[in-house]
Amino acid sequence: MNIFGILLLVGSALSVDLDVDSVDSIREATALISTGLMDYYWGYQKGGTIGMFTNPYYWWEAGGAWGSMIDYWYFLENNTYEETIKQALLYQVGENDDYIPLNQSTTEGNDDQAFWGIAAIQAAERNFTNPSDDQPQWLYLAQAVFNTMAWRWDTDSCNGGLRWQIFPWNSGYDYKNSVSNAGLFHIGARLARFTGNDSYVDWAEKVYDWLVGVKFVNESNSYYFAYDGANIDDNCSSVTKYQWTYNAGMLLSGCAYLYNYTGEDIWKERTLGYLNGLFVFTPQDGNYILQETACQGSGTCNNDQRSFKAYLSRFLGLTAVLVPETQDTVNKYLQDSAQGAAASCSGGYDGHTCGLNWNYNGWDGNYGLGEQMCALEVMQNLLIYDRPAPYTATNGGSSTGDGAAGSQTTSLTDQPLSLDKGDSAGAAIITVLIGVSIIALACWLLV
Repeated sequence: MNIFGILLLVGSALSVDLDVDSVDSIREATALISTGLMDYYWGYQKGGTIGMFTNPYYWWEAGGAWGSMIDYWYFLENNTYEETIKQALLYQVGENDDYIPLNQSTTEGNDDQAFWGIAAIQAAERNFTNPSDDQPQWLYLAQAVFNTMAWRWDTDSCNGGLRWQIFPWNSGYDYKNSVSNAGLFHIGARLARFTGNDSYVDWAEKVYDWLVGVKFVNESNSYYFAYDGANIDDNCSSVTKYQWTYNAGMLLSGCAYLYNYTGEDIWKERTLGYLNGLFVFTPQDGNYILQETACQGSGTCNNDQRSFKAYLSRFLGLTAVLVPETQDTVNKYLQDSAQGAAASCSGGYDGHTCGLNWNYNGWDGNYGLGEQMCALEVMQNLLIYDRPAPYTATNGGSSTGDGAAGSQTTSLTDQPLSLDKGDSAGAAIITVLIGVSIIALACWLLV
């Protein structure tokens, strides 16, 4: 065990106290938890990478974390990390300003890109400090992510949809999943509302209809559920029925954005359907404390899954301000969960390290970036009614963009790539050769 792990086990008499009805209490609690979150950031460190958090946290989760910190900046009106957030979001844009940086090409999936795109549109909606004129703007970045994802819409299998992975040499390229497609739907819904461009609505409807048609989404008896995905080998006919909080939240809030923008009752009906379906993420004992049901009870949540409740908490807050009819139910989820999260944030050497299980009366021994993000999001979203709703380009949003953003992207990511066995073998050989070359270069530099 490293020294950090040893110190965490030492514990402390400190803890996070939270009164869900007190702005001052929420402010004090989130200040502690945000500090704990930023303890995992290594962009400050010698040898660290701007925008990235310490191992073992992947690039996609960094995008999620910066989204959390944008809302911290906004809800708490606290600019402590303003320049750090801005620097991180701009450093990772990639060579074509579309959040496909070269250093992530070996692992980046469509869902990974989506989470950085969500952070970008969030920055635009919150009127986060704009970049200088010679840098890409928040709206432009969100549009570039949307466009490059939409160009990869794949009709060669399953009658459409995005694959999990962008590049054919990555494991999972033969899998289509809800989160990648829900990400495209979600960003499209937000761009429609921000820009007033109905072409984004058309795309959002297309993606949503596909999710229903392929049975990744189950709309039955006013309780809507989102499942994980399916392999293309059997034309997506065998759906993996794991349910994750971030899938439900992304679809819930995407529908809320579309209802708020279009006024069409079908989107309100869908918003309420997903809200009804959230009961699967509670212990079903009468409380509204969120849990990651698919893995939490068995103790098998990985580093990614331990952050998922953060996104659902954020998306619940957005839903409440966009569709007022949801507020009573959303308030129950946020208030009960925030109180449970506060009780969990009593561990570690600092006394406010947060745990995973919000139904456990105290710290459960788990810790990490995901746990801090989840606690921060659920607590700061208690303040959703104290600040303006997400801005649009017509009521205060100042970020600028371009409907053709991302069009300079290379053909490698413009569309799905279909490789035969010979091509796959060639790609594998190229990957090996690149790896060998990198190792040889490193050895030469050491010598």
